[in-house]
Amino acid sequence: MSEKSSHPSDHPLTYAQKVLVQESWEKVKPIQDTAAGLFYGKLFELDPNLRPMFANSDMKEQGKKLMTMIGFAVKGLDSLGELVPAVQSLGKRHIGYGVEASHYDTVGSALLDTLEKGLGGDFTSETKEAWTITYTTLASVMKEASYGAA
Repeated sequence: MSEKSSHPSDHPLTYAQKVLVQESWEKVKPIQDTAAGLFYGKLFELDPNLRPMFANSDMKEQGKKLMTMIGFAVKGLDSLGELVPAVQSLGKRHIGYGVEASHYDTVGSALLDTLEKGLGGDFTSETKEAWTITYTTLASVMKEASYGAA
C-alpha cells in the first residue's frame, strides 16, 4: 500500500518508508538530548560559518526545539494536509534567522549523520533512504515557501 498526495511534489514516500521513519524516531526519542548535541556538533563541523547564527541561543533549549520540530514532522507524515502549511510557515520564519537555501543540504547531512550515530545498527540502508526522502521533501517545501520554486 502506498500513500500518495498531490503535494508536496507527488510525495514520494511509501507507506513502508513512512513507518520506518516513525519507528526509528521512536528509538531516538529516549536519547533526544544526546541526538541534539550530536546534530549541532556535526552541523558546526560541516559549516563553522553557521555557528554565529546560534551565538545568542541556549543550545540545550535550541536542541529541544529541534527535537520537537522533527517529532512534529515525523508525526505529521500521517496527515500531510496539515503538515505542509506548518512546514511552509517554518521555512518562511527561517529566512528571518539568516538561513540560506544552501544550508538545507548541510542540515540534511548533519541529520543523517546524527541518526546513524544515534541508531547504530538500526539505521539500515532502507531507514537511511526513508529519512533522506522525508528530509529532502520537507526541505523542498520549506525552500519553495521561502525562496520560490527552484
